[in-house]
Amino acid sequence: MRVRALAASILSSAAVLAVGWQLGGQGQVQVAPDAAAPAASAATTAAPQAPSAAASTPTAAAPTAATPTAAATAPVAAAPTASGTFTGSVSRTRYGNVQVQITVANGSITDVTALQLTNDGGKSVSISNRAAPVLRTEVLKAQSANVQSVSGATYTSEGYLSSLQSALDQAGL
Repeated sequence: MRVRALAASILSSAAVLAVGWQLGGQGQVQVAPDAAAPAASAATTAAPQAPSAAASTPTAAAPTAATPTAAATAPVAAAPTASGTFTGSVSRTRYGNVQVQITVANGSITDVTALQLTNDGGKSVSISNRAAPVLRTEVLKAQSANVQSVSGATYTSEGYLSSLQSALDQAGL
């Protein structure tokens, strides 16, 4: 499940690089300083302003200048807006099961609750009770399952993050 998040991260990074590369080549064609103003506006206002930019730049550059601007602003408008409570799958570890539940509001993780933690023996319970608050804090900061394992709580951390990724997948994050 973490592999899926890593793959999505790599794909989005490649998309950003491709758009940046396309925009980098367009910077040499644009002559007028007013042509930069449509890039800062929303995609819906960039199209009506394209004819004024075309009047001050060569006609071949006007269509290509408007296209990357619309493509660059489109991913920003498509931010996740999931809301609700999502329960991750049970992750079986050597020392017991781990399961977490997340609360999401407008695409942001607002709470993480451990429903089950490793419980095979007193030491395992002690380790889980120490690791769970640390993992919760780190997940809320990172807003993802991409956090470090807690030292000395490897099994608990791996189970926690696996269940968390399952909940994130359900939420579409």
